Amino acid sequence: MGKILVLYHSQTGNTAKMAQLVAEGAHQIPNMEVRLREVDQATADDIYWCDGIACGAPTNMGILSWKMKQFWDVTMLPHWMKVDGKIGCAFSSSGGWGGGTELACQSILTILMNFGFLVFGVTDYADKLTTAHYGAITAREPRDAGTQEACRRLGSRLAEWVATFVDGRPEQHPCRKPESRRWPS
Repeated sequence: MGKILVLYHSQTGNTAKMAQLVAEGAHQIPNMEVRLREVDQATADDIYWCDGIACGAPTNMGILSWKMKQFWDVTMLPHWMKVDGKIGCAFSSSGGWGGGTELACQSILTILMNFGFLVFGVTDYADKLTTAHYGAITAREPRDAGTQEACRRLGSRLAEWVATFVDGRPEQHPCRKPESRRWPS
C-alpha cells in the first residue's frame, strides 16, 4: 500500500483547502494511505513514512512561505541524504494572479530535489487553459471547478506514480490509463 503525505502551510486557509483537494485526488487511486499534515505538526517521521509527498505553501514574495522553508531548513536538515528516491510535487496559493505562484511551486520543487525527491508536474489539462505544469496553483481560495480539478489531478497523479514505481502496479501508470488524459472540450 502506497503512502502519500500532503504537507502544507496555510496562512488564510486557502492552501489548506487546496491540500484537502489534493488528498481527495490521491484517494482516487486504490490502495493508497493518505496523511494530511499542517507543517507545524509535521515531523521528520512523516517524511520517512511517506513514499510520495505533495508539498504546499502560500506564495510569499514570489517564493514559498518561510514556515515551509523553515521546516526543510531546520527540521529536515539533519535528514538530508536519507530520504532519496521519494516522489514529490507542489501546490501554492497567492493573494492574486501574477503573485509568483508558479515560482513558489518551483522553489518547493527545488527543495524537494535537494533532498533527493523525484519531482514532477502535470502536463494534461484539468480545465480549459488550466494545467499544473509546476504544480496546482490558485489566486486566493480554490473556488472554480478548474482549479479544484487541478488540485485533485495533482494528488491522483502523485498516487499513480507511487502505485507504479513504489508498489509495482504498472497498470496505474498514467500513460496506460486513457481516462487519466482527459482534455476539456
